[in-house]
Amino acid sequence: MLKYILTCVLLFSIRLLAYGNDIEVSKMLAKRIAPAFADRIIFSMIPGTPGKDEFDLSWNYNKLVIRGNNANSMATGLNYYLKYFCHTSVSWYKDDRIFLPASMPVINTPIHHTARCNSRFMLNYCTFGYTMPWWTWKEWERFIDWMALNGINMPLAITGEEYVWYEVWKKMGLNDLEIRNFFTGPAFLPWHRMANVDHWEGPLPWSWLNGQVELQKKILKRERELNMKPVLPAFAGHVPEILRTKYPTAKITSLGKWGEFDKEYESFFLDPFDSLFNMIQKDFLEEQTKLFGTDHIYGTDPFNEVTPPSWEPAYLANVAKIIYSSMKTVDSNAQWLQMTWIFYNNRKNWTDERIKAYLEAVPQDKLILLDYFCDNTEVWKATKSFYGQPYLWCYLGNFGGNTMMSGNLKEVESRMENTFKNGGKNMWGIGSTLEGFGINPIAYEYVFEKAWSDGAVDVDQWVSDWATRRYGHPDKNVIEAWNILLNTTYSEAAGLGRATLTNSRPVLKNFQSWTTNPIIKYENRELLKAWDLLNQAKEKTTDVYEFDLVNTGRQVLGNYFKNVRDEFTDAYEKKDTTLLIKKGGEMISLMNDMDTLLGSNKNSLVGKWIADAMAMGVNTAEKKYYEQDAKKIITVWGQEGRQLVDYGNRSWAGLMKSYYGERWKMFVGEIITHVKNDKPFDEKEFSASVKDFEENWAEKNESFASSPHGNTLAISKGLYKKYSEKIAGIKK
Repeated sequence: MLKYILTCVLLFSIRLLAYGNDIEVSKMLAKRIAPAFADRIIFSMIPGTPGKDEFDLSWNYNKLVIRGNNANSMATGLNYYLKYFCHTSVSWYKDDRIFLPASMPVINTPIHHTARCNSRFMLNYCTFGYTMPWWTWKEWERFIDWMALNGINMPLAITGEEYVWYEVWKKMGLNDLEIRNFFTGPAFLPWHRMANVDHWEGPLPWSWLNGQVELQKKILKRERELNMKPVLPAFAGHVPEILRTKYPTAKITSLGKWGEFDKEYESFFLDPFDSLFNMIQKDFLEEQTKLFGTDHIYGTDPFNEVTPPSWEPAYLANVAKIIYSSMKTVDSNAQWLQMTWIFYNNRKNWTDERIKAYLEAVPQDKLILLDYFCDNTEVWKATKSFYGQPYLWCYLGNFGGNTMMSGNLKEVESRMENTFKNGGKNMWGIGSTLEGFGINPIAYEYVFEKAWSDGAVDVDQWVSDWATRRYGHPDKNVIEAWNILLNTTYSEAAGLGRATLTNSRPVLKNFQSWTTNPIIKYENRELLKAWDLLNQAKEKTTDVYEFDLVNTGRQVLGNYFKNVRDEFTDAYEKKDTTLLIKKGGEMISLMNDMDTLLGSNKNSLVGKWIADAMAMGVNTAEKKYYEQDAKKIITVWGQEGRQLVDYGNRSWAGLMKSYYGERWKMFVGEIITHVKNDKPFDEKEFSASVKDFEENWAEKNESFASSPHGNTLAISKGLYKKYSEKIAGIKK
């Protein structure tokens, strides 16, 4: 009896300690996010309904009381108060200021919310290349706070992975250079981690390995404090080719070419039936756990955009079985998390029979699937809800960090509500799998707030509330502007390779490739009205409002560029040299104006992207290395301007003028010269010469502004005045 009592006391003490930690963590979050209000916020624990995340808000003794079942729920409650009572928007950017009202708004009626799902996932392997490679703790700290405020509790956490692999490969007999040369450059590591490409932009510097492992420790500590379960990686079979020389009998095969890279950059796969597989998994997970701990969820994605050694269902089933059992051998509580992009991207080969065999080979509820691109295709509907394995409905919304305004909000609402109601008991939650961010934040905040809704959401009202907090208080012009945005840019689904024509390799008609698709279905003059209304907002402004102003102007002017290009093409076909010169000049002037507008916003500068990369270097050579890596990922991407050129395109100041603008300037000049000399223009020949320019741009050292300049509102108003009459007169 005494033993039982002592056990109960111990468990109660542990529970009190956990409660105390949650409350203390919540207080520290409030001090970082709302320091002026922090002393008047009381956090306390709700005993809670088992298995349910919940928060409530009330007002007591002139203080805000936030209760939740854990720190993550309390953070969500804090954000609810900031959004709906303070009209405050907290951005994911560390340098965006958080504007609070002069006094704390009172809550007259208590508020309670319960999450409709307890798994809320965030990130994508690609995000670590298109957005996060140059982040320091300052960027991560703000982003982790943003995730907590939005109720995210299952973030992908793959920073520092290469340090763990370094230790594993060293143990297996590889030397320092062999290991570091296996890795790619920092911005390309996501595709190395997914077994798409090896060696590209290697060898990886030691400064990177050391810096990232220490950063990961900070990331994981903070995420866990805020009741998140970080998803760490596990071994899926990707090994260095050179391992063949150390273990000649190992069954190691090429996964084939990817992204039109040469053969020397192919990745290699160790057959799961090989005795080395379990050994490598054990070494990796033990080394990783020693460094980073574990929350028992491991992200592992074999065969992503590559061909398995065999398509036989029995083979695929055995691969899945061995991968999971190799995890479980090391961690008896292991759960496997996998993205279902492979079933969407290669649906032709991933037949129902193969998918079923693969999924059912893993014990029930031990394989959690990310239905990766539900804003486009809900794979759960086509696979009998993944044959019973748990899945998360995910909104992707952005590819490559492209700066195209898009996101089908009303369709997202309809699909999410249907999945909550009809997605089955194995629908465990929601998530976002964006490849890059900095654009369209509205879509991601909408998706995560939806997890706490009581049912269907009035999207029009939600967007009006969004507009209010972006500006800091209700403003009819801003609300009307966002209503237009909802029914134009935010009624269009995001897709692969979106860009305004400015970012395309120059062509006379249509656009150059699938990586720069400028097609819009709305009329640009409607978007022009939204830009005008944003320019007319009254009184004070906020950082996020100014971003919206620049973002909308960027889209309006970028859309208009196509009209000018078409006029230029018409002049070419008529051999009208005078009109060619005029329209060519207008195209370049327009891009320069876009560069000026973008240059007024701190979140739209290629100079900052490059400066942040160079800051990673510990010497001149490393700074140059990081600079080139940062420039390549957003321009040429892979080898010699091949398949993926401009996939990571984005309309940023500096890039708009010196890279995209220069390409179009070369194009205009060549065509005018050919017409003057009465010679036909060879578009293919020109494209070949542009490749040389692109490679040189990525490799040369050039200075760009890394901080904003100019008054955003004044520049925006001036450019609206300059172009409004021309754009208003053009139909779709």
